[in-house]
Amino acid sequence: MTVEAVQRWGSVLDSVVVYEQGAVCRRLARGVVPPGGRVRVTGLPRSLDPGSLRARVQGAGGARVSEARVEVEAEPLGTPVSDGLRGSVDRLREEYTAAQGRRDHQLSLIEEVGALCPVPPARRREDGHRRTPVDAWLELAGFVDERLTGLHARLVELEEALRQAGHELGIAVDRLARASTDAPSAHVDTTVSAVLLVDVSGADDPGAEVELELEYGVPGAVWAPAYRLTYRQGGRSGRLVLRASVAQRTGEDWTGVSVGLATADLRRGTDLPRLRSIRIGRSQPASAPSGWREPPAGLNDLFAGYDAALPHPASSAPPVAVPSRPLPPPPAPQGYGGPPPAFSAPSDVGGAATELFAGHVPAPAPPLRARTGGRSSAGGPSAAPAAKAPAAPGGSPPPPPPAAGPPRPSGAELDYAALVLYGPDAQEGRRGKLFPENPFDPVAAEYRRRAESVAALPLPGHAVRPRESAGSFDHRFDTAARADIPSDGSWHTVTVGEIAVGMHTEYLCVPSVEQTVYATLVLSNASDQALLAGPVEVTVDDDFLLTAALPTLAPGGVRRVGLGPAEGIQVTRRTNLHESTSGLRNSTTVLDHRVHVELANRLPGPVTLEVRERVPVTSEPDVRIEERADWTTPQEGPGPDRHAPGTRVWRVELPAGGTAVLDGGYEIRMPAGKALVGGNRRS
Repeated sequence: MTVEAVQRWGSVLDSVVVYEQGAVCRRLARGVVPPGGRVRVTGLPRSLDPGSLRARVQGAGGARVSEARVEVEAEPLGTPVSDGLRGSVDRLREEYTAAQGRRDHQLSLIEEVGALCPVPPARRREDGHRRTPVDAWLELAGFVDERLTGLHARLVELEEALRQAGHELGIAVDRLARASTDAPSAHVDTTVSAVLLVDVSGADDPGAEVELELEYGVPGAVWAPAYRLTYRQGGRSGRLVLRASVAQRTGEDWTGVSVGLATADLRRGTDLPRLRSIRIGRSQPASAPSGWREPPAGLNDLFAGYDAALPHPASSAPPVAVPSRPLPPPPAPQGYGGPPPAFSAPSDVGGAATELFAGHVPAPAPPLRARTGGRSSAGGPSAAPAAKAPAAPGGSPPPPPPAAGPPRPSGAELDYAALVLYGPDAQEGRRGKLFPENPFDPVAAEYRRRAESVAALPLPGHAVRPRESAGSFDHRFDTAARADIPSDGSWHTVTVGEIAVGMHTEYLCVPSVEQTVYATLVLSNASDQALLAGPVEVTVDDDFLLTAALPTLAPGGVRRVGLGPAEGIQVTRRTNLHESTSGLRNSTTVLDHRVHVELANRLPGPVTLEVRERVPVTSEPDVRIEERADWTTPQEGPGPDRHAPGTRVWRVELPAGGTAVLDGGYEIRMPAGKALVGGNRRS
């Protein structure tokens, strides 16, 4: 079936799911299936992974997609497409080159004028001394000075023009680099489409309009979570909005699409592991793999008539240019025998030596792609009858014969959806057989390389890769509204939705280290989704406060977020140490430590303040520590909430304008012959 007989359908990008690296796009196409059922859906990006294409018919009705493959069409444009940014870069580059040429010409003029100097004529031996014409010398010096002054003034103007042209060129190049890659080339029109075979034989109404859904994966998309927190001073709840920083360079602009954000690894394999059995007994030959068939007998005789009908080259053909050394034959695919036989040219081709053509194999014609599904016959040189290979040029030994026993095809040779049926113009060992298609496409590889460059983008401040913060679980977040994300490789902020969280403000102080009170926001995740680590913009009473780092918060978890010093709460700490002895014959040294803390709340509302102190711990059996205070031992938490040994906590409720006094202490009792390292007197 020709290309003209295939009906073209336009498609619309409907939704995108962005993973840790890469994305899965979903396109919709609608139309009436033509006779034959072959449809070409256009609009696919150049960087898509051909092996990830999936197609299905939306809704019930008996229609189904029985075949799907990706095809790329490229044709030169008669009239070049105008590209604003690229044309601007070319124009500014020409202006910069012209300005540089004028500057260089001016420098050459300055060098030429600066080299002017008086040269006296040659004096003969019999001539006497001449008088120097000082006026002429001074006149020449004045001319040179005047000329250089004008030239240098012009040089300053030219250098400023060159600097300005370079600045404008740099801006244009940067804009071109940041511009969207969803733009056609200026000389070649490349169309990536999916050719589908839609079967409507089982449909209720074969002539009705059907809707097709295409799903494919693309590289070049990354994301990182971000948040915006708004609450009122002294309130018990707030508003936490989940946002995402998304960057993509997939080659197509995402306009008006539903965006999903997932933490899973898109490249992770999902194939089930295969456990081989272990048998004890007699050795048995390996069974042929399921789905493998030997090529039919007499396959080479099928092309005898085709070879006989080929025109033979005339003896008067013009000379053919040959390389200075033979070209290497194309490599054989894995799992098959040695390279195909060397192509020997007729002896009457331009009088060239036959050995110059050894190893030069003509490029095969485009193969016919096999249909997916069902058992097919696949084979190669290893499955064909063994034939005596001709000796390679230079006296090298022929390739070894194929191994005896049943064929052992690789996984790529059993993937019938990726095999192609080679036609009569293919190499001798490939005609009429199924082989894996060479997946290397230099143009597509360049598109994918440019798309994957977004993985090296520097993250925004306090941002964390979603795969790192998700831990052992995978999460997905869907945006509440459709969004626009251009393919320019820059970060774009997308609002996902509001998350229900509980929050209240507490204040923390460690006066033994620093007599400053710090405000902390206690967040509790009341939703069924985890909050991934990322930056959070905190707004208090409609005033932006700061941007902090939000830790990963599991469903039902509680974590603290630091908000910085609270200047409205004052704290003062004083200590007192009294050293004495006790016991029989004063055998015990008693170190009595007293701690006095004064608190004052200057904020307009009540606050909850947590004051932390530290009591020494010991592993010596003859050293005792006795506490004399109303503080409590904090509960141990995971990770950052883990407290140091000996930590004690006071929790105080301070009203607006209120004060409080905290007194505590501890005694250290140890043998009189011992002392603390660094001295007994401690703060």
